[in-house]
Formats: sequence, C-alpha cells, structure tokens
Amino acid sequence: MRLARDAFLSLIYSSSSSSLDGRGMETRARSVVVIGPPAVAMSNLLLNTSLFNWDVLEGRNTSPVPSWELEPVPVPVILNPWDVLLCVTGTLMSCENAVVIALISYTPTLRAPMFILIGSLAFADLLAGLSLILNFIVTYIIDSGFVMLLSAGLLITAFSASVLNILAITVDRYLSLYNALSYHTESTLTFTYVTLVLLWVVSTLLGSLPVLGWNCLEDESTCSICRPVNKSNAAALAVSFLLIFALILQLYLQICKIAFRHAQQIAVQRQFMTASHSSSTTKGVSTLTTILGTFAFCWIPLAMYSLVADTRSPVIYTYATALPAICHSIINPMIYAFRNPEILRSLRVACCGCMPYRFTMRPRTPSDV
Repeated sequence: MRLARDAFLSLIYSSSSSSLDGRGMETRARSVVVIGPPAVAMSNLLLNTSLFNWDVLEGRNTSPVPSWELEPVPVPVILNPWDVLLCVTGTLMSCENAVVIALISYTPTLRAPMFILIGSLAFADLLAGLSLILNFIVTYIIDSGFVMLLSAGLLITAFSASVLNILAITVDRYLSLYNALSYHTESTLTFTYVTLVLLWVVSTLLGSLPVLGWNCLEDESTCSICRPVNKSNAAALAVSFLLIFALILQLYLQICKIAFRHAQQIAVQRQFMTASHSSSTTKGVSTLTTILGTFAFCWIPLAMYSLVADTRSPVIYTYATALPAICHSIINPMIYAFRNPEILRSLRVACCGCMPYRFTMRPRTPSDV
C-alpha cells in the first residue's frame, strides 16, 4: 500500500511539472527528484509551485489584476545632505537677521542713515534665508516649474540686495568721513532712502529675469550651475558682482586714505599722535581688511566658478562654492550690526535689561559704524 501511494504522488508530481512546462512557465520542479517519504515530496511540490497562482495549477482561466485595483507603492524620498545643510543654514540666517531687524525697529534711537542701511541688509539676508527654506520645499515637496522659477527669482533678489546693501553701507561710510560736516543733515537721510529704493528695484529686476524667460526649463543644455538659471543670466550676475566688489575695494581704499590723513592732521596740530588715535586708526584698518577679506573669500569663488562651469561640472563643486556665499549672510550681522555699540546696548536691554556703566560710556569710533 505504501509503494502504491508513493507511485501515485510521483505521478501527480510529474504531471504537474509537464503541465507547467507545456505552458512556457519557468519552474524548478523538473530539477527536483522525489526521494524519501511522500510528505517530503509534497512539501517540495508546494515550495516549487508557490511562485505561481493556484488558479493556474488548477487550470482556471485567470486574468491579471486591473491596474486601478493595485495599491501604489510609495517611493522613498532620498534627501541630499547638501540641501539639508542649506536649509539649516537658511533657518539660522533667518533667525539671526530677524533679531537685528527687531532691535532696529523697536529702538527709537536707531534711526540714523547707517542703522537704516544695516536694517535693509538684515532684511535682505532674512529674505535669503527664507528663500533657501522655500527652495528646499520646492525641491522635495512641490513639483512645479513656475514655483521653481519664483523660488530662484527670490534667491537672486535676496542675495543681489544683500550685495548692493553692502555697497550702500560702504558709500555711507565714505560720505561720513569725506563730508563729515554735512553728513548729519536731512539731505543725507533723503539720499539714504533714495538709495534703498534704487537698490531694491534693481534687485527685483534681476530676480524677475528667470520668470521673464531667462531660464533653462525648455533647453537643459543652457543651464548654469544653478538650475533653472541659464548661463547668460549667471554670467551677467557674476560680472556684476565682480564690478561691485571692485567698487567696494576702491571706496575702502579711499576710506583708509582719509583716515590716515585725519590722523596726520591731528598729529601735526598736537605735535604728536596719542596712543588712542593710533589704536583707533589701526582698528579701523583691521576692520576694513576683515570686511573685504570675508566678502572676497565668500563670494569670489562662486562668481568665478559660475563663469567657467556648466551642468556637466561636478555638483559637489557647486555646493562647495555656493555654501560660503550663503554663509556670508550669517556673518553680515556680526560685522555690521553686533559690533555697533548702540545695537549691542539695545540687544543687552532686550535680553536682560542691564547695561554696565563701562558699556554705556564706551566712546564711539568710526570703526564701529
């Protein structure tokens, strides 16, 4: 009886293998030899036929499951670590510059032209930080070409305004030394407001270029290192930055000459130069050197790289040159805002409500502006 049952199971196994082979299906049953008890043979049969539908084995007429009844398989989103770093940098940038704007807005004594320009610079850097956060959202959440163009235009507007505000602050420092007698007049305040309107109009026009057609969405071969900005737009922005940097450098050289001339006049009148005037002049020169060095180190690599590179260049180089330029907006409040004694005093009052006597009586020097 046992031999008959084994022969019957072997017959079923061979018939199922031949029926599967006859339909052109790939199976591993043919390579399995039935050796041993029937339970082992049956388990091998079930294992080797588990890849198929049982309706096929039973000879039923089956049809594939309609596509609309299949559940969509979620595709995992892979985050680029550089994009995450830029988003975190934008968040830190926004918070830092928001503090500067709040201090200048809620302090009545901070209404001089230099504080208005510092506030405009902080607003531009705040807008740049929010643009980086929006760009991260557009990249990984919103898939829209028009929204991408708006995000790119907002980034260009913010960083263009940041660079132009630095130029305006440099011009203001030059005028405060060159026309020291007429600097604290209404004409200077009017000139400051006109300058702010002009620089923001120019920045907005530069930022609107991608939306107006200066983009590479229709032709990917014309893309620059910063998609969707095309090569011609990126080259124009880079050349404009280099010209602005050259102008800032020339203005700071003139400021150094004026400062040294004033120090020499004081020395001639008093027959000697006091230690305080010497240290003040040295501090002013070191401050200008720090400003120019930081500005050049952060922005010139990106400007030069955007002139020679394209989409075929390694992406890592784009991030490596863009990150210092973005971090410059974090450094700006430390250079232009938190070194100023009036802003520091307002910050200390806002934080703890205390002002040490030595801090309030600290003399103000041109290098603090």
